[in-house]
Amino acid sequence: AAGMFLRLLSDVQWRAAHPKWRRMTSSQRSTSTTAEPHPVSLPAQAQVVICGGGIMGTSVAYHLSKMGWNDVVLLEQGRLAAGTTRFCAGIVSTARPVSIELKMAHYSNKLYQQLEQETGVQTGYMKTGSISLAQTQDRLISLKRIASSLNVMGIPCEIISPKKVVQLHPLINIHDLVGAMYVPEDALVSSANVSLALATAASRNGVQIHERTSVSHVTVKKGRVTGVETDRGRIQCEYFVNCAGQWAYELGHSGEEPVHIPLHACEHFYILTHPLKEPLSSSLPTVVDPDGRIYIRNWQGGILSGGFEKNPKPIFTEGRNQLEIQNLQEDWDHFGPLLGALLRRMPGLEALQIMQLVNCPESFTPDMRCIMGESPTARGYFVLAGMNSAGISYGGGAGKFLAEWIVNGYPSENVWPLDLKRFGTLQSSRTFLRHRVMEVMPLMCDLKVPRWDFQTGRQLRTSPLYDRLDAQGARWMEKHGFERVKYFVPPGKDLLDLDHSKTFYKPDWFDIVGSEVKCCKEAVCVIDMSSFTKFEISSTGDQALESLQYLFSNDLDVPVGHVVHTGMLNEKGGYENDCSIARLSKRSFFMISPTDQQVHCWAWLKNRLPDDSNLTLEDVTWKYTALNLIGPRAVDVLSELSYAPMTAEHFPSLFCKEMSVGYANGIRVMSITHTGEPGFVLYIPIEYALHVYNEVMNMGQKYGIRNAGYYALRSLRIEKFFAFWGQDLDAFTTPMECGREFQVKLEKGMEFVGQEALLEQKQNGVYKRFTMFILEDHDTDMDLWPWWGEPIFRNGRYVGKTTSSAYSYTLERHVCLGFVHHFDEKTGEELVVTTDFINQGEYEIDIAGQRFQAKAKLYPFSSLFTQRRRKDEVELSGYQRE
Repeated sequence: AAGMFLRLLSDVQWRAAHPKWRRMTSSQRSTSTTAEPHPVSLPAQAQVVICGGGIMGTSVAYHLSKMGWNDVVLLEQGRLAAGTTRFCAGIVSTARPVSIELKMAHYSNKLYQQLEQETGVQTGYMKTGSISLAQTQDRLISLKRIASSLNVMGIPCEIISPKKVVQLHPLINIHDLVGAMYVPEDALVSSANVSLALATAASRNGVQIHERTSVSHVTVKKGRVTGVETDRGRIQCEYFVNCAGQWAYELGHSGEEPVHIPLHACEHFYILTHPLKEPLSSSLPTVVDPDGRIYIRNWQGGILSGGFEKNPKPIFTEGRNQLEIQNLQEDWDHFGPLLGALLRRMPGLEALQIMQLVNCPESFTPDMRCIMGESPTARGYFVLAGMNSAGISYGGGAGKFLAEWIVNGYPSENVWPLDLKRFGTLQSSRTFLRHRVMEVMPLMCDLKVPRWDFQTGRQLRTSPLYDRLDAQGARWMEKHGFERVKYFVPPGKDLLDLDHSKTFYKPDWFDIVGSEVKCCKEAVCVIDMSSFTKFEISSTGDQALESLQYLFSNDLDVPVGHVVHTGMLNEKGGYENDCSIARLSKRSFFMISPTDQQVHCWAWLKNRLPDDSNLTLEDVTWKYTALNLIGPRAVDVLSELSYAPMTAEHFPSLFCKEMSVGYANGIRVMSITHTGEPGFVLYIPIEYALHVYNEVMNMGQKYGIRNAGYYALRSLRIEKFFAFWGQDLDAFTTPMECGREFQVKLEKGMEFVGQEALLEQKQNGVYKRFTMFILEDHDTDMDLWPWWGEPIFRNGRYVGKTTSSAYSYTLERHVCLGFVHHFDEKTGEELVVTTDFINQGEYEIDIAGQRFQAKAKLYPFSSLFTQRRRKDEVELSGYQRE
């Protein structure tokens, strides 16, 4: 078989070049698991043990050894690069919609290019370029958005006409194409050989590699990795890296303390053909036809072509060994539609001689992004798996980031979109994963317009008000497994139409959200925000206050009943979390964080709070339903329901008080709305949720109350220039860079995490600045909308990207938020960004290749009128009255 031939060839070349390896593994030629005695015994201890000898494991080993860590052992249950890596199609593609994935792929490409020279192992690297085809205008727009990102990163890329496609690849049928994207530096490699090259380099640097060694489980004591049990004995270690590919899930669950790694394998098919009559040139570009669901590359003068069918076949790995999975069955009926798409795209192939239909396992994750990072429950347990069929593209970059994470405690880029802690235990249900991957695999090719939602694995975590809101026309999205309302469809609207409003242009919900925003501004709206993460921290003495003062940047030693908005920073001053903390009593605090912080924030606090039985941290997310009452009449509704005055004199801004609402006691009411509008959030014990909601809606009738959703919230907070964690703020953004100095108390009388970094920034200035852009010449009805990730240009030069955007119904303009950098024109070096630098530039926002003029502001429009900022802050801003 062709795959076997390739495999044997790479084995022979590589092992011949390494006599030491030949001695070590001569007894291991058979793929049988009945092993002869191992010539080299396992070490009793190591600093790092890596499980998995595919592209991920070898890349982590390579990068650790490059960073000077060589007390590393890599264990592989079969033979190196013999799992998914062996069957990988070998396409290195940088055209990725997620910025961090694009960076990983770009790094991988550069690494593989020089690997052969560094190691002497042939990797088969060939720079062929790639062409992504568009059969529809929407597909072309999505390619143009990716092209904008590639261009500003300095990766050559162009949008080309169908005629140019034929010039680059004469066999392609272009009759149904509207355009394409050409990335000339994309490449092909032999993935198994890249793995072997990385292993060779790591081995030379002192990494020990042992094949045919199975890890049974990882031992964890007091929340830390202590060792690894294998079929050849135990290795004590400080760090364990799970790069077990499709077995990562089972391996994670094998220990006493399970590590949840939500991935599931599916069968992935591609064909190999004999060389064509006129063998294909080895430099012919790879073709990706997402609308046809296929990819096509040259393979030894013939073709390798596979794809992502609409009806994938999940693989059940439970209780099966590697050998069984390797020999997956051919299924020509299943491959039929993809073969049809190939023949339509390359009609000249009718007389093609097919050598083999390859069926190999590929692991997919619940959100189509790979999984990396440290376990929230076991310190020192790292994971790198779930590549969604892009393993070779991400291998180099992912291995580099994970190695940095292990060595330095954090990677060099913001990898939150890929962090294991974005998932909780709820995403690791086997049934959920099975259903979700059957949706995810076809989505690899489906057009993903902004704000699309998964259909499987839904209604998992819901508010007690779910059915009540659903009956009133709620349209739902999901965050961290929690159902949240996007907007409410008014009676009489075409519901079906709205569910399918998939577009890059003005969406169908535009007017609906507009009326919800208007109601928030003029009357009162209710938004169910129960998904927010809620923790309580309390102690018998001052331990809670002292610990929080150290972990948070603002001063939490405030009178009881006050609410403090604060960042939870890392040593570099970056936001690990952005939250509101209410002081409930002298010794207890109530902390509100974003929905997707539930696992991350818990792990961060657990790892840093003192191990003291007098200090308790409790996750109370599920105990409270949160209702956000936004608008000028919220005060009237609440005061009538609670028979208590709620005006500013009696209930000042950023205040928290337990109250009765209707018949219900113990409602925590906070004067904060997360939007900049007046109002209150009610934290209601869940058994009272329905009662309080009904009371609020009944009492609110005379004030024009209505339900609203998160789209209205987004529009309100963006026009008020409110940054949200996970969208605008991340671990590489400091309060100084986003105008939040007032939420930091550098002189609070005790040191806190990140203080040194912030003092340095205060003295030396910042290298990026959070800025608000109002689009000037943009037609909301006709032009493409900005969503996030659009390049920002200042005086014609690239200076950063947008992080979030929304239509402001108040300004009747689009507002984009994003970071502006200052690069030296000659050297490209980053310079300090001053207020003058921001205010004196001419700005444009690039939406899918089209640039729109924008006005930059460092303060929102209403700051002089409604935000009672300190006078000097307003003057500092250079703010001009509009």
